[in-house]
Amino acid sequence: MFVKNWAKSAFHPSLLLSTWFYSGLFPFAPGTFGSIAALPFAWLIIEHAGKMGLANATLIIFVIGLWASKQYMEETGKKDPGEIVIDEVVGQWIVCLIIVDNNNLGQYFLALLSFRVFDIMKPWPISIFDRRHDAFGVMMDDVVAGVMGAAVFFAVNIYVL
Repeated sequence: MFVKNWAKSAFHPSLLLSTWFYSGLFPFAPGTFGSIAALPFAWLIIEHAGKMGLANATLIIFVIGLWASKQYMEETGKKDPGEIVIDEVVGQWIVCLIIVDNNNLGQYFLALLSFRVFDIMKPWPISIFDRRHDAFGVMMDDVVAGVMGAAVFFAVNIYVL
């Protein structure tokens, strides 16, 4: 199996979702690849359901992420493994809620950059949740990174662009 200690099907929902359709299984920078993999979904959701649709989808994926990441950690015996990237999806989508022009690729690049800086650096209060090694901590550190990234992205949109 391509995931160590994974005895369930390669198509088990907890594996598919926790790794965001395997994007978290890249051998390097899985969080960045997970964030990038989240962007086309954000674009589609905004395009067809608006920002309220993306906000609702973010809440739904957060709840699913709690379940999927818990399942993944229990199955593999790992605590906060890098291949879980559904948390990056949630954080990235929070920043995408600030996108002004859905068809502007530059907006998506800045949204990605705004989120990844906080997710990688993990300043306070992100670090509080990062120290937890359970599904809630896995998900919440990226929620907080998403909120902080959204604040910066909002400021850039208002004062710079």
